Amino acid sequence: MAYSTDFLVIGTGISGLSFALKAAKIGQVTIVTKKAKVDTATNLAQGGIAAVLSEEDSFELHIQDTLRSGAGICKEEVVRMVVENGPARVQELLDIGVQFKTMEQDASHLDLGREGGHSARRIAHALDLTGREIENALLHKVAENSNIRLLENHLAVDLLIGSKAGVSPGGSRFDDLCLGAYVLDRKSGNIDNWRAKVTVLCSGGCGKIYLYTTNPDIATGDGIAMAYRAGADVGNLEFVQFHPTCLYHPKTKNFLISEAVRGEGGRLIDERGVHFMEKYDPRGDLATRDTVARAIDTEMKASGDDCVYLDISHKDPGFIKNRFPTIYQTCLALGIDITSEPIPVVPAAHYMCGGVMTDMWGRTNIENLYALGETACTGLHGGNRLASNSLLEAVVFAHQTYLQCAREKEKIFRTAFHKSPEWSTGKAKMINEKVLVSHNWDQIRRLMWNYVGIVRSEKRLELVKKRLAPILREIAHHFRDYLLTPDLVELRNISLVAELIVQSSLKRKESRGLHAIVDYPKQDDANWRHDTILSRRDKTLKSYLLDPNEYD
Repeated sequence: MAYSTDFLVIGTGISGLSFALKAAKIGQVTIVTKKAKVDTATNLAQGGIAAVLSEEDSFELHIQDTLRSGAGICKEEVVRMVVENGPARVQELLDIGVQFKTMEQDASHLDLGREGGHSARRIAHALDLTGREIENALLHKVAENSNIRLLENHLAVDLLIGSKAGVSPGGSRFDDLCLGAYVLDRKSGNIDNWRAKVTVLCSGGCGKIYLYTTNPDIATGDGIAMAYRAGADVGNLEFVQFHPTCLYHPKTKNFLISEAVRGEGGRLIDERGVHFMEKYDPRGDLATRDTVARAIDTEMKASGDDCVYLDISHKDPGFIKNRFPTIYQTCLALGIDITSEPIPVVPAAHYMCGGVMTDMWGRTNIENLYALGETACTGLHGGNRLASNSLLEAVVFAHQTYLQCAREKEKIFRTAFHKSPEWSTGKAKMINEKVLVSHNWDQIRRLMWNYVGIVRSEKRLELVKKRLAPILREIAHHFRDYLLTPDLVELRNISLVAELIVQSSLKRKESRGLHAIVDYPKQDDANWRHDTILSRRDKTLKSYLLDPNEYD
């Protein structure tokens, strides 16, 4: 079936919903999300949203903290724009009903938290459920808007591209034109042709590429993979942020212990109770995430211990329970009373600082294709994201993209819906053995964890490249030979993004931010103070998934 909409938004996180609410003022919006609407990384975000919201803080301090965290490759004009727009975007969230915590003694002022890398208290939060509070408020507003249609259990498969339909881009700055997307209806199994005048990728990150991650199961790199296959440039994929403190317990997976625990006085200790962070950074436990994750990784490798511990038991029990109610209750249910004992933690893949390359308005190099949130590489995060800048980036760039679309409204609505090829199944047959998907997925996640983790080496990267090759070739043939299922679509996406992360990591010959490689231990500003760009225009970059027949 073929459908049409003015704006096609792929994803229901904070960036997609924020943009949809604004775009609905000028056109019809269709949001597709591959599972339930609340299955997003936003919904799991604990810490909060960073913005300059007090007289004790300033734009310059926030800018400098962001630049320092980004290891020299943030785009300063983007950082300044995002920071200076922060207070207005937080006010918009308050206006739609987000209940950020206020000061007990003065409800007219927000209770601002502090996290690693920040020089002031600037984190607006809803205790340790900030993401859920924002998500619920946005979804409530979306449900009230008659100009927005939200389709759950609809998984975008690939973008509809103009060059394949005989349509050229209208602007000289663009390499191609996006006409919408092929979307798999999980209930019917049909792949529908969704034509759109503007398509916005907001599908989140790619943490499920790694064996251990704080991300929800939906984080399979779909937007990055679709964009790259369509010809969009991607960048800085070597900068995978590992959150230092994921709960280490056999009965739970991907439960995050918020950065705010360290911000409120939590200290990292080893098995013997020894505090170790001052050895690695003068900021101690308030160092940035890349520093803390590497410190924990070093301690664990040196000691052979399975984890380290985060201890906030020296704080008042009432404060702990009130400030971190979800963390307290979750740990208590697992037999850990954080008011009297330390929390076992390990690093886990958390956030992709790279993504689809965009300009200051969210535009990619493909006309009418935008990318927002964790899917995008805007220039804000550089080599390492500052804590709680992600929700900030999402709402600011959602607004920027809306402004761009509003400016080009007449041009957008003059554009006719172009015909594009229907999805062809060819001679594909039903896949009856799910092990064909699950085994490859497991192999990729273990290889990425063991070879492309917190600290890398050129030897391990070359080795994983060789070991991934037959897996990727097999997946490419599965995609051709079998009718699509959601699992097969996601496997294809994590495979491609894993391959791109390895290529990016091999390309950067230095250690910077989140990319630590033992062969090049120093930061090399003379040669590498720039983004690592991967483009299909670069014919030297081959992909087993895109060109399986070119390999033996």
